[in-house]
Amino acid sequence: MARDYYDILSVERSASSAEVKKAYRKLAMKYHPDRNPDDKEAESNFKECAEAYEVLSDDQKRKIYDTYGHDGLKNQGYQGPGNSDDIFSSFGDLFGDLFGMGGNRSRTRRNGPVPGHDLRYDMEISFMEAVHGTTKEVELERRDTCWTCEGSGCRPGHKRETCPTCHGRGQVIRSQGFFQVSSTCPQCHGEGEIVSDPCQDCEGSGLVNKRKKVSIKIPAGVDEGARMRLRGEGEGGRRGGVTGDLYVIIHVHDHEFFKRDGTTIYCRLPISMVQAALGAAVEVPTVHGKKNLNIPAGSQSGERFTLRREGVPRLRGGGREDIQAHILSAFARQDLHFNRFQLGRHLLLTHGEGPACADEHVRVWPRYDAGH
Repeated sequence: MARDYYDILSVERSASSAEVKKAYRKLAMKYHPDRNPDDKEAESNFKECAEAYEVLSDDQKRKIYDTYGHDGLKNQGYQGPGNSDDIFSSFGDLFGDLFGMGGNRSRTRRNGPVPGHDLRYDMEISFMEAVHGTTKEVELERRDTCWTCEGSGCRPGHKRETCPTCHGRGQVIRSQGFFQVSSTCPQCHGEGEIVSDPCQDCEGSGLVNKRKKVSIKIPAGVDEGARMRLRGEGEGGRRGGVTGDLYVIIHVHDHEFFKRDGTTIYCRLPISMVQAALGAAVEVPTVHGKKNLNIPAGSQSGERFTLRREGVPRLRGGGREDIQAHILSAFARQDLHFNRFQLGRHLLLTHGEGPACADEHVRVWPRYDAGH
């Protein structure tokens, strides 16, 4: 069972962003791999702290975690940080402050397969597409593995050579007084090898720009900020490295009639004074079509009625959530001193069916359209 992120960083649930950052800096210094070489437990603690900080330092992720816990983050597509390179690249600013190294651990020697970078794509969808799900086809421009050199960067028939500056170490060492300082080799950029005869198609990079159409299936029930991971749709790898992943971030447009808060949909339902006073069976627009709702006599403006299982489908299956309908009417309950016959006659004579509500903004309430 996953540990509580607040317990990991030893902070209260009400801790501010500054307090979370301060606690993380302290633990990062304690468990940093450079201070604990070959210590698996320290490495595990370090990754755990990094995962906790990544969530608690992000307002949106923190809100989801506070409300739904670890399962809520998983439902939104969050997988946590990947390998150690991902952790260091995500928190490089902190590590630069802590250790004065810029936090770029990935600049060590890398003369083996190099995996491709992950890519991000922000997708906008309508409210109804988020509720019902949809499939979108997008065209992306990305760097893919060069077919000519198969990602090696070398002209066919040639190989990469050992860097003459660092002799394959990827690092150069210089003396400063009593100290020796190690830095990334400026010639091979930490790879330990150089390309003397570069491929003409990719100019030695091992990657070429390509456009590709990707079909993205959006599941029913996604919400604003949801993150989807498409494996193998990111940047191509070099020297036999695997292709990176594509992360799709969902942005949902507002709807004129419906509002969503978490998994619940809300709507405001204008009704006439007669309907509020005497009660009525009315049709209520839902995201799945119109449904009947019985309004009891004497209902007041602002009262809430629940339409069970007429809302957002659950991401993991198992049915739908609810819709909350708030009625709007100018009827006041004190008018019930009339008997129903007298009340109905009085209202019809004085108001007729009248406007749905005395408030001007309700008279021009936007028409519901299931296609929006």
